[in-house]
Amino acid sequence: MISSTNALNVKRFFVYLFMLFLVLLAIVPIYLLLINATRSTAQINDGISLIPGHNMAYNWHALTSRGFQIQQGFFNSLYLAVTTTIVTVYFSALTAYGLHIYNFKGRKLLWGIILVIMMLPASLSFIGFYQFVSRLHLLNSYIPLIIPAIAAANTVLFLRQYLSSVLSMELIDAARIDGAGEIRTFNTIIFPIITPALAAQAIFSFVASWNNFFTPFVLISSTKKYTLPMLVQMLRGDIYRTEYGGIYLGIAVSLVPILIFYSFMSRFIISGITMGGVKE
Repeated sequence: MISSTNALNVKRFFVYLFMLFLVLLAIVPIYLLLINATRSTAQINDGISLIPGHNMAYNWHALTSRGFQIQQGFFNSLYLAVTTTIVTVYFSALTAYGLHIYNFKGRKLLWGIILVIMMLPASLSFIGFYQFVSRLHLLNSYIPLIIPAIAAANTVLFLRQYLSSVLSMELIDAARIDGAGEIRTFNTIIFPIITPALAAQAIFSFVASWNNFFTPFVLISSTKKYTLPMLVQMLRGDIYRTEYGGIYLGIAVSLVPILIFYSFMSRFIISGITMGGVKE
């Protein structure tokens, strides 16, 4: 008995050690980023430091004093991230609900197409997508960045699998007997049930949209419509090439909305898990 207990403790120790390694692997780069945001360019060139510097005010001045419109970039990124997240989550949930509930002709074929699309890399069709947007005269517009978010194959896959594990057909039949329409049933009954899954996918969608650089960089040409990652990329120009402290501070500032959004949406995930753990 003692030997088995010792073996269990050893296994637990290595599991905790591995988890600690993963935590450090995730936290250390962010910590170094925040530290470098407070250091001067000369200090950054000297090497890695774990102690914060006293150069944040100068870095902020270097970041904002030479045409770096950080407020406009924040607004543009926030607008795109929020609208893309809403469109992705709602319409993907609606698609997953329809594929799960209704037994229509061609459902398996449609589901297979969604799976195939999910496996294809996005860059494979980007040239055709750019030509299509150009023919519609939608370049330098947010429309081609928002509308395609409706077709999110990964989100549809996740939400359909979640629906198959938590949704009961008796609940839907009861709503239909009471006279509720299909859209009302989805909005008032199904939507609250899948809130944890929606919150998880909202986090992924928001982060992906906020960090998206390549697509806006190709489609957007007006600097007034630049997102924050695009503005941060501009810091690598000639006049900013030595202001590494400003560059690190710009990257650090771009992380703040992601952390705020995650802390807000994670409450819905935790509350959904807690509700699911209560036996009625």
